[in-house]
Amino acid sequence: MEAQTGALDAAFWITAASILGLIMLSAFFSGSETALTAASRGKLRAAQDKGSRGAARALEITEDNERLIGSVLLGNNLVNILATSLATAMFTRAFGESGVALATLVMTLLVLIFAEVLPKTYAITNPETAAARVAGPIAVVVRLFAPVVSAVRVLVRGVLRIFGVKADPDSHILAVREEIAGALQLGHSEGIVEKEDRDRILGALDLSERTVEEIMLHRSGIEMINADTPPEEILQQCLESSHTRLPVYRDDPENIIGVIHAKDLLRAMYKLMEGVESTREALQGFKVTDVMMKPYFIPDTTALDDQMRQFLRRRTHFALVVDEYGALQGLITLEDILEEIVGEITDEFDPDAEHPVRKAEDGHYWIDGAMTIRDFNRATDWVLPDDEANTVAGLVIYESQMIPTVGQVFSFHGFRFEVMARENNRITQLKVRPLETAAG
Repeated sequence: MEAQTGALDAAFWITAASILGLIMLSAFFSGSETALTAASRGKLRAAQDKGSRGAARALEITEDNERLIGSVLLGNNLVNILATSLATAMFTRAFGESGVALATLVMTLLVLIFAEVLPKTYAITNPETAAARVAGPIAVVVRLFAPVVSAVRVLVRGVLRIFGVKADPDSHILAVREEIAGALQLGHSEGIVEKEDRDRILGALDLSERTVEEIMLHRSGIEMINADTPPEEILQQCLESSHTRLPVYRDDPENIIGVIHAKDLLRAMYKLMEGVESTREALQGFKVTDVMMKPYFIPDTTALDDQMRQFLRRRTHFALVVDEYGALQGLITLEDILEEIVGEITDEFDPDAEHPVRKAEDGHYWIDGAMTIRDFNRATDWVLPDDEANTVAGLVIYESQMIPTVGQVFSFHGFRFEVMARENNRITQLKVRPLETAAG
């Protein structure tokens, strides 16, 4: 009888020690999962560059998140189920049938506190450090469970495909922009990131998603030179213009034959006038076509980041935008693209260089109809949609399905729009404010 009791006591303590060890393993798996999924890959990359081997291993095993999570969950479930089974057997032997309920209660508390909350709390507060420390052992676990995880992966993807869900192992790469944008928005809302800094970074991230058509100067606003205009008039036009580069056309403004730079024009005219008493006689033989540059045409569907690279590669700052039929649509400069990142760039030659958005005392915003929706949103922190129109005037026309007259008022997307001025069929000035403000 005493030998049986001693054996029972020995078995009890061995089982209890095994359960304790399994709970520690469960805590390791839980903390590892949280650390490796929460760790910033950017910070891990920086640590790797400084020589951290743990960070390098963490980056390597997180390349395939699906395999990593599958291996960790498999190990975690194995130790949790085994620990619960041992606890049930131990408490049943000690307390009879009531031992099942007691084992469930005790294991729930132990697993919840010591195998879930505690390790995950530590991991989430120090994700990069924890990830670097556990990367080595987890890499061994991933290799050990690789065959089982691969089989489970095939089964899971098959089941998901039945329900029309397609798993994308590279989705974390595609979500980097959204992650950065979300972090910036959160930082701005908490006062950590300045609005200007947020707008600049988001503007740079958006270049690949936007086309030159969205920010180009429309052809109706392009200042051009007629190649057949007398030299004196061409000189006067260039001197009075606020632009250094002007397109040159012949017969029809659609027929762009070149681009003249004011410096090239003045240099050529000055050379002709050297040693000649009469300016008019000196300019008789001047031809603008002799000094103009070859025009650079681009399609209106070109992405802004691609066009910026082309500008830098070609060492030019000026391009004419055409549609699929070759018809002139507008022009774009390197400065236009840079303004999408840093905001409005003005100098002493820019007319009306004041802020394009003016807020009245009654809460209305007075804006130019040609102002882009994106610029208006950046200036006001509003969220007017720009899917169907590039400018605020274009949005009003699209939503109203008509060319509004002066004084007409429209309400859509939670805002009130009042047409204040119009030239021909073009809305030139609008007054805008949120509907809740208008109601107040």
